[in-house]
Amino acid sequence: MSTAAPRNRKTVSAKACAPHSWYIADVQGKTLGRAASRIASVLRGKTKPTFTRHADAGDFVVVVNAERIRLTGKKWTDKLYRHHSLFPGGLTEQTAKELVARHPTELVKRAVWGMLPKGPLGRRIYKKLKVYAGAEHPHAAQQPKPLALS
Repeated sequence: MSTAAPRNRKTVSAKACAPHSWYIADVQGKTLGRAASRIASVLRGKTKPTFTRHADAGDFVVVVNAERIRLTGKKWTDKLYRHHSLFPGGLTEQTAKELVARHPTELVKRAVWGMLPKGPLGRRIYKKLKVYAGAEHPHAAQQPKPLALS
């Protein structure tokens, strides 16, 4: 039997209306999966001590230079991205190189979306991700802090 005194600690549960910070992530030359996992954890709020699974307590993330992301190995030519139009025979496939040529921000968006929870909470969290192909972004008024991706 333990004689230790009971601790008076309370479990903290974050509210959905917690204050959100803004971060800017420069992904130029960074590996896609490693950058996306770091971005997803900040969006979800896992970097905060008040992380709660069922609440949206994460921060906003602005991603710049998305067209200069790095993929390892032969993923530029071998990795396929599929989309179906829901019509018969409506499956389209693109390689990563073709996808970046057509939609420069789509690689980062799809990688982060794959790491977020699916459902209403995941869709609400995903809306806090802002991805831009170049170095310019319209969120200077929010004074985003730099996000270390290494």
